Amino acid sequence: MQYCEKCSVELKLRVRCGDENTRDVSTRELISNHEGVKPILSQAAGSSDPGILLVKLRRGQEVSLRCIAKKGVGKEHAKWSPVANVAFEYDPSNRLRHTDFWVEENVNAEWPRSAYAAPSANGSYPDANNGINPPFDPKEEPRQFFFDVETVGSLRPEEVLLQAIQVLQTKLGSVLLAIDQETSSANIPF
Repeated sequence: MQYCEKCSVELKLRVRCGDENTRDVSTRELISNHEGVKPILSQAAGSSDPGILLVKLRRGQEVSLRCIAKKGVGKEHAKWSPVANVAFEYDPSNRLRHTDFWVEENVNAEWPRSAYAAPSANGSYPDANNGINPPFDPKEEPRQFFFDVETVGSLRPEEVLLQAIQVLQTKLGSVLLAIDQETSSANIPF
């Protein structure tokens, strides 16, 4: 298999068990050909993370392998995504009335309130008929956005969000540049 040196790293492992005890071989023992690329281990203070268990060897057994770690993006395959789960909310109290709650008996029991929902006088979701919540404004726009990002451990959630914003800015910049080039070459006022 072909691979590029700029987007791939070779990792080698050669371990032999000479003891009577079973030997655990983990990712900690992988040797990288690039000093800046290593298997992920816990960074917690005082952590003695053994790494991810690869194989258990008995006396006389040996494992020798060569791995290619290839750089990729989550759009190509989920294995490259640093994020396990993302939740997004912009109207946790449903003040904008974008959600119709289908209810059989009790709206609060069937639709638990979000942790970000503003407290209401009666603890229920807005209802145009109860007169307790503020009047509905059809021109109102969302002003707050809530994100919960759960990572797989390779990056902190803050880093994921900042890098995602940088990628989005780069993509928007290239779109604006393309529009500018098209309008200037066609002499179209924009």
